[in-house]
Amino acid sequence: MTRAACVDVGSTFTKGLLVDLADGRVCGRAASPTTSGTDVLEGLDAVLAAVGASPADEVLVCSSAGGGLRIAVIGYEEAVTALAGHRVALSAGGRVVHVAAGRLDREAVGALRRARPDVLLLVGGTDGGNSDVLVHNATRLANARLAAPVVLAGNRDAAAECVAVLKGKGRTVIVADNVLPRIGELAPARAREAIREVFLRHVIGGKGLSRGPRFASLVRMATPDAVLLGVELLASARGEDVLALDIGGATTDVYSALIPRGEDAGLRREISPAPRVLRTVEADLGMRWSAPGIVEGAAREHLPLSAGVGEYAQSVHEDIELLPASPADWDREIELATAAALLAVRRHARPGHPGDAPRALKEAGVLIGSGGVLRHAPDGRGDAVLAAVLADHGGGWVVPVAARYAVDTAYLLFAAGLLSRDHPAAAAHLARVIGG
Repeated sequence: MTRAACVDVGSTFTKGLLVDLADGRVCGRAASPTTSGTDVLEGLDAVLAAVGASPADEVLVCSSAGGGLRIAVIGYEEAVTALAGHRVALSAGGRVVHVAAGRLDREAVGALRRARPDVLLLVGGTDGGNSDVLVHNATRLANARLAAPVVLAGNRDAAAECVAVLKGKGRTVIVADNVLPRIGELAPARAREAIREVFLRHVIGGKGLSRGPRFASLVRMATPDAVLLGVELLASARGEDVLALDIGGATTDVYSALIPRGEDAGLRREISPAPRVLRTVEADLGMRWSAPGIVEGAAREHLPLSAGVGEYAQSVHEDIELLPASPADWDREIELATAAALLAVRRHARPGHPGDAPRALKEAGVLIGSGGVLRHAPDGRGDAVLAAVLADHGGGWVVPVAARYAVDTAYLLFAAGLLSRDHPAAAAHLARVIGG
């Protein structure tokens, strides 16, 4: 097997690359509408044929079709454990739809049900510390009318008791290492792996996206998780901090990967330190489904928008297949994209709480942009959106001092992430190509 077809099954389009595993060279590239109305395999197979894949080629798939991965976090104390769990969930490629802290009661369980999570991330307590709240919450979840599987990543001394309670009620539970084993030490890796496992085993197969087991067997991870791995690989390959921005139809996602430097590599200054690799998702900043949210967010942040942009946002919200058809439409499209980018990066990089430091992006060497609006914008106007982000000196975050910017027009980030585990050399080659 000398080639791999990397395919991203998105909510709107399915995109594919055929990659030579020997040297990382891209042999074919194609995109086709996602056929979620019938069977997503129809669009996937169309892309495989278009890139020139053969039955002998490996097929690696990521997916955000069906709304992606919805995660609820249940923690012990909001300022510590719930925050740590929230950060783990964001970095695992999912959208956090609910955070609960402390002992769950009837009202809290009702709020959990209304959030409709795909996965419950149950955390709480340092190893050897208090376990009462964790056991209480496991018991509440065991008896609740919630079908979502549970990832247990809290105090390891209470893990066996929590598992027994949950499994005793027929609940699906996967145990991971504690996300906060000691005060000041965030350990997200195993929880992220467990969330990926839940996504593959219990979520993709249950979305009604395809008949039969083939699609679920092909999907390796959620698309945001693949992109996050690609960003991490890009930072490692380049030896520099990376900031990435994906402006989609439903959400705008921001990714950053930081390289430890000097004494910072060994210091733990925060109770729940920010992860080195981070993803945030803004569900009110999409270019179609949630376009009015961009206008509302811009008003709150006093970002000026031209006359007519609000009406345009409402029209594409009501008809998500509506595309820019004139120079005036493109003016409005770019204004919306610029506002979405600025708002999303500000939320990603600003301090989470009063007294906290902003995310350390000063040394970021490159800003990578992706998403249809950036890829298809005429006359290099996608670059202008990224330039505006790097000029946002009044946005309340630390702007990179000397970053370059580039649009990922070739869909390389997700492919690098898909290849990173089994084919690291080919993945590293793709990463080195991203951004020039």
